[in-house]
Amino acid sequence: MSAILTRPRPQAAAPSRRQRGSVLDALPTIASVAILLLMFVYGEMAYGKIFQANTISNLFINSSYLIILAVGMTFVILTGGIDLSVGAVIAVSSLSGVFLVNAGVPVLIAVPATILIGSLFGLVSGVLVQYFNVQPFIATLAMMFLARGIASIMATTPVRLDDDSAFRALATPIKLIDGPKTNDLVVTPSVLIMIVVVIVAVLVLKRTRFGRTVYAIGGAENSAGLMGLPVARTKLWVYLISGTLAGLAAVVYTARTGIAQNVTGVGWELDAIAAVVIGGTMLTGGYGFVLGSVVGALVIGMMTLLITRDGTVPPEATTIITGGILLAFVLLQRVVLLRKKKKA
Repeated sequence: MSAILTRPRPQAAAPSRRQRGSVLDALPTIASVAILLLMFVYGEMAYGKIFQANTISNLFINSSYLIILAVGMTFVILTGGIDLSVGAVIAVSSLSGVFLVNAGVPVLIAVPATILIGSLFGLVSGVLVQYFNVQPFIATLAMMFLARGIASIMATTPVRLDDDSAFRALATPIKLIDGPKTNDLVVTPSVLIMIVVVIVAVLVLKRTRFGRTVYAIGGAENSAGLMGLPVARTKLWVYLISGTLAGLAAVVYTARTGIAQNVTGVGWELDAIAAVVIGGTMLTGGYGFVLGSVVGALVIGMMTLLITRDGTVPPEATTIITGGILLAFVLLQRVVLLRKKKKA
């Protein structure tokens, strides 16, 4: 009886190394979600009318093109690569689409053609990286200059779509909830396209052999090759995906603004990279979430919205603040990597 009474109680199992590692890996993503929530709270306290339907609607409508870009960039960065060409590709694709529509080409042909132009640039980048052993930075930088040069030759002044163009139907508001006054919950076909892109990307990365190969390449490319994974084909596909989504982002952005010009997309590749990094994807590859990249894009979109609401902060401050947040998250990633090495 005494032995039974004095038997030590079983202690709760300590978190495994894998559990601790997963929490540590997710730390940047958790931080980005916290920053987004803090932005909402600060905006409501400072300016009001942030926690309402029309503000949320505008945030997603205005950020839809960046979210699509960030999804494509996530695939590339997960493999340890980079794509600097997407901003310039948007300029070429956008101008091409507007020229085709204004020339009388049906929208059902012009829109796929616009997307395919982005796919072509992504394909060339992938071939340079995989089959010519060009560093991703150099390969996509070359494609950026090429695309920007072509865009500058195509038009030196803005080119506009007609207000009644079928191309602009993608920006047609769809009212989901009829709120008081102008406080309506609204989406557009472009937002629905963005949601589909995000869902498909999540499923591809988490539920397919291709997605597992993407993560494996970022973790250790040589090991992935020794395991018999299709490294070459996968790396080609990730740049093709990035270029295709850049073309799709061009369609979404042009439908909303109705304008195409050769300076469209300047610096957007950096916004996409920032969104991916802020969302928790490691620049070294091998770890990250598509949904984290979505949160990162919303952080940038929310920051722009708050600066606009303030009215006294110059627009250039957006770049400075984005750079500061990006630097903080890069340092956070370094801390995470160092902690993981110590625990290994």
